[in-house]
Amino acid sequence: MPETDEIEARLTAMGLSLHAPLQAPPGMRLPFAFVRVRGDRAYISGHGPTHPDGVLAGPFGRVGAEVTVEQGYEAARLTALTILSSLKRELGSLDRVTAWLRVFGMVNSAPGFSQQPAVINGFSDLILELYGQERGQHARSAVGMAGLPLNLPVEIEAEVEIAP
Repeated sequence: MPETDEIEARLTAMGLSLHAPLQAPPGMRLPFAFVRVRGDRAYISGHGPTHPDGVLAGPFGRVGAEVTVEQGYEAARLTALTILSSLKRELGSLDRVTAWLRVFGMVNSAPGFSQQPAVINGFSDLILELYGQERGQHARSAVGMAGLPLNLPVEIEAEVEIAP
């Protein structure tokens, strides 16, 4: 297998890179796997946006109040990079993903905010750009939450089909 897989080459061509593992805030306990592989599926725990060094990325707060829709979109895009990074560490190659099956996007929403799909499009757009329609198309929910851990603007979980 080549040192850099096809998906990583696309990321590089887009000026993007994978992120270091999450640097959990002091005192935060995370007793679960970020990616759980079972058979031909990888189940991806909820992730938030991080900087390339693994530190949580702001802005923090509710979309529609402290965070704009555009900032939420960028947070969802960063979350895609965070998830791709976790998948790379678990699978060894992002090319092992044969299909994105399901995405569940949660948006920390101000009362009355209803543009959650526009926010989570930041995630979906990047996945589709990297993997194309055949592998990247996914079922998706984008829902509003009264709050998210650490006041993150978005949290996203997913399920993918993988090759051995």
